Amino acid sequence: MTLPRQRGLTEQAANTAIDTACRLLRLPSIRNEFSDIADRALKDQMTYRGILAELLMAECDDRSRRRSERRIKAAGFPRDKSLRTFDFDANPNIDAATIHTLASCEWIKKSQPLCLIGDSGTGKSHMLIALGTEAAMAGYRVKYVLATKLVNELVEAADEKQLSKTIARYGRVDLLCIDELGYMELDRRGAELLFQVLTEREEKNSVAIASNESFGGWTKTFTDPRLCAAIVDRLTFNGTIIETGTDSYRLATTRARAEEAAKAS
Repeated sequence: MTLPRQRGLTEQAANTAIDTACRLLRLPSIRNEFSDIADRALKDQMTYRGILAELLMAECDDRSRRRSERRIKAAGFPRDKSLRTFDFDANPNIDAATIHTLASCEWIKKSQPLCLIGDSGTGKSHMLIALGTEAAMAGYRVKYVLATKLVNELVEAADEKQLSKTIARYGRVDLLCIDELGYMELDRRGAELLFQVLTEREEKNSVAIASNESFGGWTKTFTDPRLCAAIVDRLTFNGTIIETGTDSYRLATTRARAEEAAKAS
């Protein structure tokens, strides 16, 4: 399709031409915002170059936002969690400076692992999802999965002769977030399959895990001591270990709200 080009377009004709051109060139942000930007440019007496820069930056910013949204959706997080909504005062075991340093994603760039260890309600999953979200917003490919779901998927893939393809898929993402590792005992086959995923990613792409068991208790999950030691080695080498403690801040928050409600009544 060729657009008619002529000088001296009326405002209505110009608006129609811009709308049509933006549709053809797939510039939805410019299409949606050009009228407001043009009005603001006229008021601020901007140059033509200034107007063009405003329009192009609006398109670039919106495309960046949409890409981030797609990466966050593709990660498969079960719920929205952010660093902004985490109450660091409620759990002094989690150092805010350390977390915000991790949010810079330098550890992902270096393909280093991260381990979040602590009891239920201490903020492990919140941190895992929040840091994964930060990584997705920074342009990294992220995948979140429960440990048991990952192992079940690997077992099914092995039975269907699709194991190599599945391991490769999990190996390609920049950050693999494995939640609830240690909640259930894994049989030897499941543990070995998980080990293959970790080996595929070793020193190439980052793994972040959240576990309610200290490393000393992982033999209850990985019953083969040698395999357990090898898995711990891959998840800790050159990595960051954050112990979130044993006191549930979630429970403490619930109790505090109950006390406030009792006082109010």
